[in-house]
Amino acid sequence: MAQLKDKNKEYGTLDELASFSIEIDPEFIKSCSDFGASTDEAKTIYMKSRTYIQGVVGNNTPEDRIRQRCAVATGDISVAEIMEFRHNPIDAGVDAVLKDAPIFVDISMVKAGITKMGHNCDVICVLDEDKDAEIAKQYGITRTAAGFLACRDRLNGAIIAIGNAPSAAIIVCRMVEKGLRPALIVGTPVGFVNAAESKEMVRDLDIPVPSITCVGTRGGTPMAVACVNEIVAIANEKKKQ
Repeated sequence: MAQLKDKNKEYGTLDELASFSIEIDPEFIKSCSDFGASTDEAKTIYMKSRTYIQGVVGNNTPEDRIRQRCAVATGDISVAEIMEFRHNPIDAGVDAVLKDAPIFVDISMVKAGITKMGHNCDVICVLDEDKDAEIAKQYGITRTAAGFLACRDRLNGAIIAIGNAPSAAIIVCRMVEKGLRPALIVGTPVGFVNAAESKEMVRDLDIPVPSITCVGTRGGTPMAVACVNEIVAIANEKKKQ
């Protein structure tokens, strides 16, 4: 392989700087099935974290795998204890991924975090669906809530992943009450205003929509992304069976 030409040596040469941050373990590299880790260093780091978390959280069920990934993503083992699963969400999410169902997300950070490999699902940020904020301005609601309203006719059978905006989760719940049937709702909005309440609304829907949520004010983009990416990984394993 041709060496990269180092044009800027102000802070040291590439050869001096581009060294591994961790001892590379070939066995971890072989066992890594994470689509976000594409280099030897990334695979080793991910698998070392995952192996440690498996011993703490447990590794017996698909739900454990979601808990593990959320703990790794946040650096917080205790988030495993606040995860809630309703109506077989992992099976529902896996089936949706295998059917190439679209994935609608609340903010661009969630879209950016979802792996581009291992699936053929379109990942759509709803902020791009109400580009001029016409719905948001007309009704005085948040842009994320308006974005979900703008694409309401495409949400049936889709995966919905909300990592930031409680208002979006509340709007989605209202649409479910009016007849919307997404394949899966991943709801981990974070914050002190409506975050805990919006996730409780998702869990308490009278209609049995599969969902993954967390309890309380914690949550955020890393948890929503972790849930979706682990579902993609499980879907790929099922594909190979």
